[in-house]
Amino acid sequence: MKKKPIFLLILLTGVVGVLIFRNLFFTKTSNGELTLYGNVDIRKVDLGFRVGGRILGIDVEEGDRVKKGQKLAQLDEIPFQDELSLALARRSQAIAVLAKMEAGSRPQEIAQAEALVREREATVTNLQTDFNRIEKLIATGAVSQQAYDNAEASLKESKARLVTAKQSLNLAREGYRSEDVAAARADLQAAEAQLASARTRLADTAINAQEEGTILTRVEEPGAVVAAGQTVLTLSLDNPIWIRAYVDEPDLGRIYPGMNAAIYTDSFPDQTYHGHVGFISPEAEFTPKSVQTEELRTRLVYQLRIIADDPDHALRQGMPVTVRLFEKDQQLPSK
Repeated sequence: MKKKPIFLLILLTGVVGVLIFRNLFFTKTSNGELTLYGNVDIRKVDLGFRVGGRILGIDVEEGDRVKKGQKLAQLDEIPFQDELSLALARRSQAIAVLAKMEAGSRPQEIAQAEALVREREATVTNLQTDFNRIEKLIATGAVSQQAYDNAEASLKESKARLVTAKQSLNLAREGYRSEDVAAARADLQAAEAQLASARTRLADTAINAQEEGTILTRVEEPGAVVAAGQTVLTLSLDNPIWIRAYVDEPDLGRIYPGMNAAIYTDSFPDQTYHGHVGFISPEAEFTPKSVQTEELRTRLVYQLRIIADDPDHALRQGMPVTVRLFEKDQQLPSK
């Protein structure tokens, strides 16, 4: 006999749980409207430097409002300025080498090579005359074989020196090879790339706000040495702000992207925010884990994202809100 009241109590508790859950998480319908209950979601960004180094200063505190492009933190720039100076010097050197190769030999160098050719031509002429004379005398025995051999060797050496001088003159007139010029041009391009990288690294010593928002956390302090990508600040963005809500399958067909919405908060129940349905999940999921009754844990729902079109700073992360959805031909409540 005692089991029946206990069973009735459990049954009553389950029914009450279902009703409470539907009131808290799912839809109510009235005059063709849908009413949802959800929570505010705000996008957050963890900010850090793209290079590592020592923090020189942080210009904001937790709770500060920041504008797009505002400087938030700065690393010590000295190592990166030195890196930039070295890259500038290497580029200047590469420019000078390329200019030298493209210009070729100077007129003075060509004139010097021509003079050397004339000098060695004269030497060859004199030695040729001496050799011819000795060649005639050796048949009579007037000169020794050693003298003849020495004259012949000197003549051959001078002719070889003349060939070398002429080749040097041709090189001076033609300038550097095209392959050498191409290599010098590639060295200049590499130097330009290193310079661009050094400038980028120097610019990356500052953290600038990419969007308007509010500083949530200040993780590091000036003087700390941080690695590249390490979180220094966390920024809560002003936009976008959306409402995360869930809809049961029977009401899913009544909702579509772009559907108008009116958003209300418990803090300011008389203030209306306007919005629209921005996302409808393509797949079902189980109800949130906060609902622990056995019946509701197995219910499949679809997540919605309602974008607030005119948010202000009163909409805060996690805040519970009420959302009323309207058809296109229905009039939205005024603010």
